[in-house]
Amino acid sequence: MGILRIGHISIRVMDMAAALKHYENVLGMKKTMEDKHGNVYLKCWDEWDKYSLVLTPSDQAGLNHVAYKVENDADLDDLQTKIEAYGIRTTVQPEGTLPSTGRMLQFNLPSGHEMRLYAMKEYVGTEVGTQNPDPWPDNIKGAGAHWLDHCLLMCELNPETGVNKVAENTKFSIEVLDFFLTEQILVGPAGDMQAATWLARTTTPHDIAFVGGPRMGLHHIAFFLDSWNDILKAADIMGKTKTKIDVAPTRHGITRGETIYFFDPSGNRNETFAGLGYLAQRDRPVTTWSEDHLGSGIFFHTGEMVSSFTEVYT
Repeated sequence: MGILRIGHISIRVMDMAAALKHYENVLGMKKTMEDKHGNVYLKCWDEWDKYSLVLTPSDQAGLNHVAYKVENDADLDDLQTKIEAYGIRTTVQPEGTLPSTGRMLQFNLPSGHEMRLYAMKEYVGTEVGTQNPDPWPDNIKGAGAHWLDHCLLMCELNPETGVNKVAENTKFSIEVLDFFLTEQILVGPAGDMQAATWLARTTTPHDIAFVGGPRMGLHHIAFFLDSWNDILKAADIMGKTKTKIDVAPTRHGITRGETIYFFDPSGNRNETFAGLGYLAQRDRPVTTWSEDHLGSGIFFHTGEMVSSFTEVYT
C-alpha cells in the first residue's frame, strides 16, 4: 500500500523549556521521552504511536525533516527503488536512529526538504484506549489537539528563472510516492503555473502542501481539532497564554478548513485545523484556484491576504 499517513515532524527550537511549555499547555501535547542529545518527543492524546513531534535544540528555528509512515517494511524497499530510479539519492537509516522507530528511508524532495519514511514506531495507545473508550480524556490540556494533521512546505518559485520547486515536488509526490492532487493555485500570464498544491494519501483534504516563495522553508505544522467551537476555544487559550497569533480564527476557501495560525516561542508557525472539509478521493475532481481569487482561497471571509502569512516562515 505504501504511505499510510503523516508520522511525525522534527523541528528546531531555540528555547526548549519555552517550546515544551507551548506544545504542552497551548496545544495539549504530552511529552513521551527525551533522548541523550536533549531532543524531546511528544504526542497528542488521540495518537497511538510513541510520538508525532520531535523538538531539537538549536540556535535557529525551522524544519529538520517530515516523516510518513508506510504500511509494511517491504514498502521501504519498493519506494527506495522508485525514488532512486527517479534520480533522487536515498539513505537507509538503521532501526533505532530515532528512538522507538524502525529503519527509515531518508531522502530530499526536489525542493531540498528532508523526508523520511518508516514502517514501525512503538505503539503506546491513545489516552482513552481502545476498550469502551470515553470520547476524550479527563486530563486534556490547552486546545486538546487530536493529532498532527499535515505540514505545508515553502518551495523556491522564481518565474524569471523558470525555477518552480512546487511543480517539481508535486510531480515527484504523485508519480513516485503515490499522493494525489486535491487542490491547486495556478498563476502566470497563461494561468498554468502551479504556485501552490495540496496533496493527500488519506481521505483528508491534504496530508502535505507545497507553496511557492523566494526560498525553501517550513510554513507551518498543523494539528487537528474537532470543530469551529474548538477553534474558538484554542484562540481563547492563545489569548490567555499570550501566544503570538498570526491569523485569527477564520475559514479557508481551499480545503474548507477552519483555522488559526500562530507561532511557537521560536517562531515556527503552527495551525489548529478543524473540519474535514470534504472527503478526498482519487477520482474527486481537482479544485483549482486562479490568481485573481487567491485571497478568497486562502482567507475566505475577507478575501484579503495577510502579508505575514506569505512573507514570514522558518
